[in-house]
Amino acid sequence: MFYKTYRKGLCIPFVLFEILFVIRPRLFIVYYAFTDNLGHFTFQAFTDFFSNRTKLNVLFVSLLIGLVTTIICRLIGFPIAWILAGSDFKSSSVFVRLFVIPRWINFVLRTGALRDLLNVVYGWFGKSTGELPYLSAIIGLVADYLPFTIIPLHSTLLKLDHSQIEAAKDLGCNPFHTFTRSILPQARPGIISACRMVFRPTISSYVITDVMSERQLRLFGNSIETSFSNSDWEGGSFMALIRLVIIFITRLITKKFNDKSEKEGGGSW
Repeated sequence: MFYKTYRKGLCIPFVLFEILFVIRPRLFIVYYAFTDNLGHFTFQAFTDFFSNRTKLNVLFVSLLIGLVTTIICRLIGFPIAWILAGSDFKSSSVFVRLFVIPRWINFVLRTGALRDLLNVVYGWFGKSTGELPYLSAIIGLVADYLPFTIIPLHSTLLKLDHSQIEAAKDLGCNPFHTFTRSILPQARPGIISACRMVFRPTISSYVITDVMSERQLRLFGNSIETSFSNSDWEGGSFMALIRLVIIFITRLITKKFNDKSEKEGGGSW
């Protein structure tokens, strides 16, 4: 009895934290998104956003950059995670930490250093990061979020059932079919987790894109920040609500793929 009461007591700080810093702010976002300065219910922010071609274009570009960044991180991160998972355990852990260590540096400083390095490279072709804002922003986002792809993939690949891989080879599968029918289905949870960890923050990132593009690129995060800076609580809250809806939709999609992966229980033959 005492143990159960003790366990319930330990949950109280977590519940209070969730209410104060997770649920409460989101309720405020919903409230401000549908009320005017006098507190009257209104759909004005909804109408203003979906009738504004510029804002819709910013949202589309942000989603596109988030998707491209996620795909590139996956294409780069999977081979790295595969190599690390296949190496000696101790050296594997060391190399994984090497990808994480740069994140201990203030991200504005490391992003600024990357921008300066890109400007040197672009300078060979007579360009600058401000003249290539989309490419520069994507490079900055990939560099910053690549560890969030490698870590979950590495963790998943360490748990691969190698007997399935050997069985696929024994059944005459070539390397491509072995990868697509045995390795990839087993790695799906890590892939989904990695995609979720990269896509969600990149669609609203604005500091990295600001620094890398020299403020030549305006994304959804910039629009939210500008609205709140100009005391446009209604418009800023509505755009923040849209971001929450996008996160919720991605959660549903990734959950569906995870459930499918669990039902299949490994490779598909």
